[in-house]
Amino acid sequence: MSGIFFYAAVAACFIVLAVLVTGVLVFARGGETNRKWANKIMRLRVVLQFVAIILVLLVVYFARQGN
Repeated sequence: MSGIFFYAAVAACFIVLAVLVTGVLVFARGGETNRKWANKIMRLRVVLQFVAIILVLLVVYFARQGN
């Protein structure tokens, strides 16, 4: 059971990284693209980070249970 959460947590971390890099590139580009997408991308990053943290906590929980 913890294996599923482990792989999901790793995938979530990589997705957060991808969204973060996308957000930084949008900030660097500036202009209309920045005004239109920067806030939405960073909100998405925060939500995805929350999901990733929950998954990491589940991995730790199940690892301590010995499953």
